[in-house]
Amino acid sequence: MSMENRRPQLNLPELHQLKWLLGGLLAFIAVWTVVYMDVQAWLLLALLTLAIPVMTAKPGLAMRVPRWVHLLAFPVLLSVFAVDLLSHLKEPLPPVIRLALMLVLYRVITPRKRRDDLQIIVLGLFLVVVGGVLSVSIVFAVQIVVFTACALLFLLVITLVNGMEEGLPLAAGATPGWMHVEWRRLAHRLRECVDWRVAVLGGLLFAGVVGLSAVLFMAIPRFELGNSLFLDRLITGHTKTGFSENIQFGDVVDIQQDTGVALSVDVSDRSQVPSELYWRMLVLDEYAKGSFRMSAAVKYSIDRVSAQNSRVQGEAPPLANESVWIFYLETGTSRFLPLLGGFNEIAFEGEKEVAFSRDTGLVMLRQTPSKMLAYRLEGMQTGSSLRLPEKIAQIKVASDKQELKAPSLTALDLHADEMAKLAAWVAEIGAPRGSPVEFARGASRWLAKRHGYSLQSEIAPGRAEADPLVRWMDSGSPGHCELFAGAFALLARTAGYPTRLALGFKGGSWNARSESITIRNSDAHAWCEIFDAAAGAWLRVDPTPGSVVVGDPANASKGEAVLARIRDDSWAARFESLRVFWYRRIVNFDQQSQVRLVRNAKKLADERLRALKKTLRAELEALKGWIASPWDVRRASAWGLAAAGIACGVVGWRLAGRGAWLRWRGGRTRGGVDPVRREAGRWLRKISDSEAGISDLACVRTELEKLRYGRSANWPEPMGIFRRAKRALAGRRR
Repeated sequence: MSMENRRPQLNLPELHQLKWLLGGLLAFIAVWTVVYMDVQAWLLLALLTLAIPVMTAKPGLAMRVPRWVHLLAFPVLLSVFAVDLLSHLKEPLPPVIRLALMLVLYRVITPRKRRDDLQIIVLGLFLVVVGGVLSVSIVFAVQIVVFTACALLFLLVITLVNGMEEGLPLAAGATPGWMHVEWRRLAHRLRECVDWRVAVLGGLLFAGVVGLSAVLFMAIPRFELGNSLFLDRLITGHTKTGFSENIQFGDVVDIQQDTGVALSVDVSDRSQVPSELYWRMLVLDEYAKGSFRMSAAVKYSIDRVSAQNSRVQGEAPPLANESVWIFYLETGTSRFLPLLGGFNEIAFEGEKEVAFSRDTGLVMLRQTPSKMLAYRLEGMQTGSSLRLPEKIAQIKVASDKQELKAPSLTALDLHADEMAKLAAWVAEIGAPRGSPVEFARGASRWLAKRHGYSLQSEIAPGRAEADPLVRWMDSGSPGHCELFAGAFALLARTAGYPTRLALGFKGGSWNARSESITIRNSDAHAWCEIFDAAAGAWLRVDPTPGSVVVGDPANASKGEAVLARIRDDSWAARFESLRVFWYRRIVNFDQQSQVRLVRNAKKLADERLRALKKTLRAELEALKGWIASPWDVRRASAWGLAAAGIACGVVGWRLAGRGAWLRWRGGRTRGGVDPVRREAGRWLRKISDSEAGISDLACVRTELEKLRYGRSANWPEPMGIFRRAKRALAGRRR
């Protein structure tokens, strides 16, 4: 039997090289899951990103690692981990992750046996699981699928290597020959040895398993794991944007430099979208030494009502047919939740440690979320005023029975000359007393005349004890939203109006593909809230030039007109729609979402079925009409020519076409069985051993065996043999 077309196999050194390559790839995929976790491991990640490709490309470098490195590796790693853990007792998970990264680094730069390869899989699996618990990124979903496929292939190659190494002597000390890798040659050998039909079939099978898993995920009832396997309690989220209780001038501008997504919002009733979108997050009521901050009294008023809840009841009354807003707050945005105004109820998935202050209208989590937070809000008020108390009541602290007094929202702790300047500017504004709305408009016009708008703002130098905000107002230099809002707060307080600073986001863009509002960090903004005693409410005031100062204009558009104005059809919006789809259908996919999905699928299936029935009925009626129409010479000739053409094509293919096809395929074969040999084998299987004694079949079988097993140079004409085999088998059946 000729073996000239037997598929080549990878030898042991080539399998070792493939195993080394897959181990490096698996480690690289695993360590990059750290980018989804806030664990301060960027130095280790950079080192691994550099070391893994270098050591994978040059396996021989692993043999040059000094022996003392192996002796000291684990004691040093254990000591570093112990120090790291003792320094972060409140956050034990980040030190464990950093230890896993150090172990992966050690395994990458040293020679690996079977046990070490399995350790890479276990360490990578740990990083992937932790990343999956703490991350909800759609990119991570692709990453974990690639990791799984790579791990399965890695295990297969490990098994093949162990099977071929059984009984072979182990060489100690010397550099193995397989470490001298020619990657181009290995790639060529892989192309020669891979059975692409099996590879494609395996890929389709893996894709089918992934698809089936997705279907099961959609079908299995949802169960909330509120503790996220306890892992999110072992790591503390940190605010990345800068929205916190203390704001220095320039912090909001720093946030605006980031174009990343801060939150996405779904709204059930688009007509409820207001003309101006101000996503209020926190208020700062205390001003001292050139910066606004949240007073201790306000902090305590929020913290004292903190509790584990899945729902927060607001002050707004429930409304008939009220719209539902679903917020998707990105990781690290803030622990203060963005709101457009008052609300009736906020619902979370599972219990959250959340606090709601009825005095300030703020909703705050105990810590910044370590992963995307989704919450559902009903009955949200979207006006430009908030019916909240003018100030919080005096609070007695239980620990020392002292009272925390909220700072006065009209008093200022400034030098006499600075207070005199403010009083002169208020007189220059000339607004009537007792009308906060008129004062807001007049003060905003006065600020706009003296200062332009610019993100690159500088405060003129002065004496150390001088207030920087007063210096800026006196200089006439351009400023940003924080300076305009802070200046207005000083002017309003000097005029006797209670005023505080508000922080959050302004605006957003409408993603028509995902039908959601996208708010980015670049939409960060600062404005003011002034108390109107006559209305008993806080009024939103935005003194930044180009903004609506107070209230809504008389002809302000709402709903669809607003969304059309902020519509975004860019490629970035298209990619962002994938993220929103991921949040809706995977991350925030609960039982209500399942019911909606089933209903929509049933509705779509019914519509498609009705359309198919309608199309089939139309086609059937057209066929009946065509058959019933009269036949003439032209019509009969056309059909006769078509039938003759089909018959000629079939006969031509059977006589010459198939042979030409086999000869062409035979010339292009790059491995596997030649098409002519495969066809000869098919005919041989039809001739049983008991029939081999029949003269015609015996001769044909001899010729077929030459085609199947003989050298191609000695082949008879293949198509003639195949036709003879067909005639001989047909005669046997007769």
